[in-house]
Amino acid sequence: MVMLTHSCEPFYLGGEGSLILSKADAIWVAILNTLPRAAVALFIVTSSYLQFPLHYSAGEFFRHRAKRILVPFLLWTIVYALVWGEPVQNFKDLILNFNYAAGHLWFVYMLVGLYLIMPLLSPWAEKVEKKELQVYLAIWLFTTLIPLIRHIVGGPAPVIYGPSGIPNAAKFPLWGEASWNTYGVFYYISGFIGYLLLGLYFRKFVSELSWKKTLAIAIPLFLAGFAIGSVGFLTLSLSDSKGMFPVEGPVGLAAIWEVPWMNDGIAVALMAMGWILVFRKIQGESRFYKGIVLPVSKASYGMYLSHLLVLSMFAPLFRTAMNNMCGPVAATPLAILLTAICTYITVAVACVLIRKIPRIGTWIV
Repeated sequence: MVMLTHSCEPFYLGGEGSLILSKADAIWVAILNTLPRAAVALFIVTSSYLQFPLHYSAGEFFRHRAKRILVPFLLWTIVYALVWGEPVQNFKDLILNFNYAAGHLWFVYMLVGLYLIMPLLSPWAEKVEKKELQVYLAIWLFTTLIPLIRHIVGGPAPVIYGPSGIPNAAKFPLWGEASWNTYGVFYYISGFIGYLLLGLYFRKFVSELSWKKTLAIAIPLFLAGFAIGSVGFLTLSLSDSKGMFPVEGPVGLAAIWEVPWMNDGIAVALMAMGWILVFRKIQGESRFYKGIVLPVSKASYGMYLSHLLVLSMFAPLFRTAMNNMCGPVAATPLAILLTAICTYITVAVACVLIRKIPRIGTWIV
C-alpha cells in the first residue's frame, strides 16, 4: 500500500512542486492513490492489536522497540542523507527533523511518539469497558472531520513555508484554538491515537464475524471512505486546473489537493475499518504463508525504510516506457502499478536476504 501510494506521487508532484499533466492523470491518481491510503493507519492498528495494552514493563517495552525500530531507522536515515541532496546540510537538518528528501521517514517519528504514550494509557486500556471505549472512539471519529471542516469553513488555506520549503497550510482556528493556543478541546483525542484505540477495540470487543457479515460491513465502509478521498482530490485538482492542463504550482498546492487523503481524516478512518474487518478473517497456516508471507513480513520494516531508493529508479523508467508503448490513458495506471509491484518484489527479496546475514541482518532491516 505504501509503495503504491509513493508510485503515484510523480503524477501530481513535480515542476515547481505540484504538477498534473492531464485530466487522465488526475483521475488515475485520484483512484490509485486513494485505494491504499489506509496504509499508515493500518500500521498503527497492527501495533495496537498486537502490543496494546503492554504486557511487560515500560522499560522492557522501550528496550525492545529501540532495538527493532530505532537502530534500522538510524542506519537508513544516514543512507538517505548521504545519497540524496547535500550530505552536510542533510546532517545539519537531522538535528531538528527528518531528511525531507526521504519524506517517508516522518512515520517513524510519529510511531515513536505513540510508543511514548502507550505505557501511560495501558492501565486504562486493561480495564476499559466497551461502551466507554465506544464514546472515545465516537469523539475521535468526529475529529476526523476536522480537516474537511477547516477547508470548508476557512476556504483554501494560505500556505506557510517552513524549513526546506515544506508547506504548512494555515489552520482555521476551531473550538479553543487561537494564535497563542494550538491545544483546542479535541487536540488530545484526535490524530493517530484514534487508531491505537481502534486496534484495542477490535481486539477486545469485536467478535468473530462470518464472511457474509464481514463484507456487508467492510465494503460500505471502504467505499464511503474511498468516495470521500477520491472525489475530494479530483474536485480540488480539477478546480485548480480550470479545465486546462497541465496544472502546476508550488508544492503547497498539492498539500491542499491532499486534504481529503489526510491520515487523520474521515476517508482514511473509514477505509481502515473496512480493511481491519477483512484482514481479521484471513488465517495463515498454508505453505505460502510460512514460506513467503511470514519471511517477507519479518523483513517488512526494512522494506519500508529502503523502498524509496529503488522506487525512485523504477518510476521514471516505467513512465517513459509506458508513454512510448501505450496511449495516454493506459500509460499512467500501468506505470504506477508496475513501479509499485517491481519495487515491492525487489526490496522484498533484498531485505529477506539481508535479514539472513548472521548477527547484523536483523539490525539492518
